Amino acid sequence: MQKLILLLFIGLLSCNSQKKEQIDKLKTESEIAEKLSGKEIVSELDKLEFFNLTNKSELETVKQELIKSKDKWNFFSGTMRGETTDFTDNRFFAIDCETLFETDGLTKYLDKVKFSFEKLGLKLDYANEKSELTENYWKHTIQLNRTTYTAFEGTFTDYDWGIAYVNFINMLNDELKNQKSENRFYPIKCDNDGEMVLLTLKQFEFAKKHFPKDHEHPKILSEWTKLNGL
Repeated sequence: MQKLILLLFIGLLSCNSQKKEQIDKLKTESEIAEKLSGKEIVSELDKLEFFNLTNKSELETVKQELIKSKDKWNFFSGTMRGETTDFTDNRFFAIDCETLFETDGLTKYLDKVKFSFEKLGLKLDYANEKSELTENYWKHTIQLNRTTYTAFEGTFTDYDWGIAYVNFINMLNDELKNQKSENRFYPIKCDNDGEMVLLTLKQFEFAKKHFPKDHEHPKILSEWTKLNGL
């Protein structure tokens, strides 16, 4: 009787293992079938209005560079304008998180994203920037569209750049939400060559589906924060 039960148990494990292998195989086949070329990626992003913030004079260059980026490196990012750190698509933003953390850095990057807000028909005015600094404590606030936001508050630690980066994205997303925009800023990385991107949820889900899920690509803010221990 015990042998029979053991055989049945082994048989059940074998069936479950085979079933899992079949499911994994189907998933892999599905992923391969859905793999798109750079040209197809750009076509689908066009349908999702990804390029609606790009200047017409730069549109063809932006599309061709994105095609090349996908086909050569399987990489989702934009093209910088000349020798600057400004992206031509007006959706990707290069951020030096050390600079952002500093007092003058906040308004510098607000000026950069303001153009994209205006292209979307949205408002982004800032005023009343305040800084309260003691030996090991800093409170940095600013008003966006008359709402006060905290850019940084607390004692200084090794996580200051990341905290300022997260707070920056949060305040921008609050203003997008308040103005009923479908767009949100998604974090990519925070260091001296940090980056974030402005996407609708459908654009974000498309990028997540067709590009690697690594530290070089956009994530939901709560996920990025958790992964970076903030």
